[in-house]
Amino acid sequence: MSTPLGRAALFALLASAPAIAWAQPPEAVRVAVLDHPIARGDVLALADFTEDQRPAAQARMALPPRDCAGLEARRALPSGSIVMASDLMPQQLVRRGEPVMIRVVSGGLTISASGRALASGAKGEMVRVVTNTTSRTLDGIVDGTGSVRIVAP
Repeated sequence: MSTPLGRAALFALLASAPAIAWAQPPEAVRVAVLDHPIARGDVLALADFTEDQRPAAQARMALPPRDCAGLEARRALPSGSIVMASDLMPQQLVRRGEPVMIRVVSGGLTISASGRALASGAKGEMVRVVTNTTSRTLDGIVDGTGSVRIVAP
């Protein structure tokens, strides 16, 4: 429609069309947001949340506070932010570089030794540790705070 007549017809068509509301405000819904800033590594609790109005598009990705309780912040979270699954991880019971108690279990026999974690992990996750006495590297399962269990055959 590069001819003047074609442009005039297009303009007339557009002018006669019903008005379309292009900029409608987004629908606001109540959603749980953080009441105060959360540092990386902090464990969230129900008391960390309050309700606020947010656009529905943002609220769809929000986790309810009951699903966040007991999980650890993967990164620093500012006050008033919506918490999403990507912001959280299971609580790390063993942290890289920190001392751990290594328990080697074989049948009814348990041998304990002190060591250092080479990786962080939550309960039930596999982590690599090194013993303090022999500097031997072992793979074990996190079974508590600062505790790693190694099952020997």
